[in-house]
Amino acid sequence: MSERAALGLFSGGLDSILACRTVADQGVRVVALKFVTPFFDHHLLAKNEEYADAMRRQYGLEVEVIDISEGYLRLLDNPAHGFGKHFNPCIDCKILMLTRARELMPAYGASFLFTGEVLGQRPMSQRRDTLRVIERDSGCTGLLLRPLCAKLMPPTQAELAGLVDRERLHGFSGRGRKEQKRLADRLGIADYPAPAGGCLLTDPNLAGRIKHFYQGLFSFGRQRAVDDIRLLTIGRQFKLDDDAWFILGRDERENDRLLAMRGPDDWLLCMTSRPGPLGLLRHAQAKLAGAGREKTVIRRAAGLVVRFGKKEEGATAAEVRIDQGSAEVQAHFAPLADHEFADWRI
Repeated sequence: MSERAALGLFSGGLDSILACRTVADQGVRVVALKFVTPFFDHHLLAKNEEYADAMRRQYGLEVEVIDISEGYLRLLDNPAHGFGKHFNPCIDCKILMLTRARELMPAYGASFLFTGEVLGQRPMSQRRDTLRVIERDSGCTGLLLRPLCAKLMPPTQAELAGLVDRERLHGFSGRGRKEQKRLADRLGIADYPAPAGGCLLTDPNLAGRIKHFYQGLFSFGRQRAVDDIRLLTIGRQFKLDDDAWFILGRDERENDRLLAMRGPDDWLLCMTSRPGPLGLLRHAQAKLAGAGREKTVIRRAAGLVVRFGKKEEGATAAEVRIDQGSAEVQAHFAPLADHEFADWRI
């Protein structure tokens, strides 16, 4: 008999780990697909092999990290099934991932797909009717097995064809996790993440920023660049003018991230005489250089750098360096008062 293979959606949480192990323990080769976007787990792209090794050691799973950012950014323009409480298109997100997984089946020789979904666990995306919609709209009707609640669902093609034994699957339901924890104990899985919402689109503050960006917060927002979206998740954010987007790091780690994500037409601002935040003016070379408002925007940005910098007794103004890429200037700027920039916050 030829090797049986299946592709599973892998979030890295307990349910997806258990689903993978449940299928793999029936002698099926499981490839766990870890989809990433700017809103969840994008950092794994930089350490793909390290992450795959960790999952192999911890859980005995073969994990592939796959970037679906471009399709996801387009999806947010108009998700067919709408948004959740914030800016999270959970149903369309699952449809997108399953559609991509279905397209990958021939490459892995897979006969079916599976997820770690549990009937009734999530109020929006794991109702019985919603689960059927997700199958239908992703083109996965009959292909999609849900090992943790399979006994509560109609048999799938994999079960009917004998690729998996339905009796060795489960009938979990609801929001409780006692059954999952018992199964983890039986499988010897002790080190697993606590339940948490890993998607930034469910965070009320970040989701608001991203929603405003999609609604035309800046005149260049329709570009939907992945790096622009990633920048929305960092630091203090300000709109200094119609398309003058300014970001301030809140600590050394965020300063380093801003420096690493600087684009070719971004300007950087920092104080020269005392510690403080790094500021990034996004697309400034293209939008501000030589424009009549350039000095005004620089004064506002530099004033924010000084305002949020380390305070020194007797010192108010500070020298700020403006790195424009091809040129660099330095000048003294006074800190802005809080009321001056209250309306600029994003």
